[in-house]
Amino acid sequence: MVHNGIEYGDIQLICETYHIMKDLLKMSADEMSAVFAAWNETELDSYLIEITADILAYKDEDGEALVEKILDTAGQKGTGKWTSITSMEEGVPLTLIAEAVYARFLSAQKEERVRASKLYPKKPVNFEGEKAAFLEDLRKALYAAKIISYAQGFSLMREAAKTYDWKLNLGGIALLWRAGCIIRSVFLGKIKAAFDRDPDLSNLLLDPYFSETIKSLVESWRRVVGAAIQNGIPVPTLASALNYFDGYTSERLPANLLQAQRDYFGAHTYERIDKPRGEFFHTNWTGRGGKTSSTTYNA
Repeated sequence: MVHNGIEYGDIQLICETYHIMKDLLKMSADEMSAVFAAWNETELDSYLIEITADILAYKDEDGEALVEKILDTAGQKGTGKWTSITSMEEGVPLTLIAEAVYARFLSAQKEERVRASKLYPKKPVNFEGEKAAFLEDLRKALYAAKIISYAQGFSLMREAAKTYDWKLNLGGIALLWRAGCIIRSVFLGKIKAAFDRDPDLSNLLLDPYFSETIKSLVESWRRVVGAAIQNGIPVPTLASALNYFDGYTSERLPANLLQAQRDYFGAHTYERIDKPRGEFFHTNWTGRGGKTSSTTYNA
């Protein structure tokens, strides 16, 4: 199930990359095919990158790219949805895969999207930068977001193993997937090596190889997401992956205000930074309430 969820994420990331190439860089299908073929000789070497190059190069009977004649609505068999539901049950933020599922749902609303596009016409997209440099940024952004997809997926498996008392060899799973499946890639070998270094690794982002790699990619990633947003090109998985990274690497998040709000309207209590973890407090914020708390929130 998690394998298929990661597959959803990988596919959507590639589709968003294609969308940026097509709408922002104004590249032809043949040009995009050549780029994906070249990328398949880098860290992105994988089955999905390989077939994307083939698909973009394929011509219809009239000599035009067949991919551009395919209706832009996607279905799903449920595995991505089940992966997202399980992540909520386990309390693991699987943001990228969930967005990949929602992207398919949104694509299926074709008639509504056509109506909305007329109501909210987009401004002409105009790229003024250096194309070759931006393509390299795009390659790095795709690789960075791919790392996040697998980091989230393997974190979900680790938490599920605790819930169901499974003895999972996560490095072995990565190696198994590398042997032959839709998400097979050279990249999976890096995951195997990470779990060889630390079998108890809680998140791939904490591994030395992946931390150094992400550091080398993040500025390109930010430029790509920023350019897409500025030009009205939807990139739900590229952006959600970046938001996850920024959240995961933030020592302090605004959940303190969230907990204060929950305590204000529902007396759900909160913990304090100047008190031991596990000790909960309730405040009579208005002077009109009582001292009785509702429930604690342990997550």
